[in-house]
Amino acid sequence: MSFINYSAREINCKIVYYGPGLCGKTTNLNFIYGKTNPDAKGKMISLATETERTLFFDFLPLSLGEIKGFKTRFHLYTVPGQIFYDASRKLILKGVDGIVFVADSQVERMDANMESLENMQENVEEHGYSLDTIPYVIQYNKRDIDDCVPLDEMKSMLNKRGVPDFEGKAMTGEGVFETLKAVVKLVLVELKKGT
Repeated sequence: MSFINYSAREINCKIVYYGPGLCGKTTNLNFIYGKTNPDAKGKMISLATETERTLFFDFLPLSLGEIKGFKTRFHLYTVPGQIFYDASRKLILKGVDGIVFVADSQVERMDANMESLENMQENVEEHGYSLDTIPYVIQYNKRDIDDCVPLDEMKSMLNKRGVPDFEGKAMTGEGVFETLKAVVKLVLVELKKGT
């Protein structure tokens, strides 16, 4: 999973934002990128299709803390939301250390949330991981819209494992850093177990 760069004394960790199309994955990363100290981040890379949606990933390294003299660097990726990009989703999950599942709170997007969550589980298992052991959190995004699904209903449908979960409004940044900090903390706990 994580990659150790001995010459730079860095542990590189990969966090993937997963969820249905247009749920707010890229909006989360854009907000984080915009609020992160320029000295602590790399370049944002975005690959787009002819439909101008994120196809491959947004890349953002963050430096946080040290483990046994090594700095930890986090690389944040989004998967394409559209189901027909499943091969790209699988590729992006390779070597993942932590996952943020971003759910769309709109009533008409609940089927897409369920489909994306099931797809995430299948793709994680295909890489030999398990959602029971890999660090992951859920963000219920777009909580500011008029027709949003009640939070209790979203939790009962999408969070059967009882992982940490957060309400979000990625456009304004509400819940964005809380979600990121929670997944980073879980990844660091796993890293410390392995040292």
